[in-house]
Amino acid sequence: MRSKIVSFPRLKSLTERLKAGHQKIVFTNGAFDLLHLGHVTYLQKAKKRGDVLIVGVNSDSSVKSYKGPERPINPERDRMQVLAALECVDYVVLFREPTPIRLILQIKPHVLVKGSDWKKDKIAGAEEVEAWGGKVKLIPLVRGRSTTGIIEKMKG
Repeated sequence: MRSKIVSFPRLKSLTERLKAGHQKIVFTNGAFDLLHLGHVTYLQKAKKRGDVLIVGVNSDSSVKSYKGPERPINPERDRMQVLAALECVDYVVLFREPTPIRLILQIKPHVLVKGSDWKKDKIAGAEEVEAWGGKVKLIPLVRGRSTTGIIEKMKG
């Protein structure tokens, strides 16, 4: 069985092969710290936008930089393995930078997906994806489902 977790160096040849096979590539990214219904629904909808869903996962240090010192709850390797276990996810790749722009420029996805809580002009790679003819899609979130909300409720 092939591993769904791929390294950044392997990504270029993988995406070239997928594109040569006329596969429509969808890319999204996030911390995916405590996987919940909102995440799963979002990823299933993202997958419907194309043939292959590649998920960029923020490294632990990247998550700490924008979520604070107590995050992530789960380490990067665990988060990647959980995502790879989902049927709708085809490949998972780690990135250490604050944004996935380097991944996006490497993959050159046909579709870049983010949650509807994002403004298009704030999405890393949105301008580049549209410049090469790709699409940026915003997917509605499941109301009341967020990792931050779960953590706050536990502290409650």
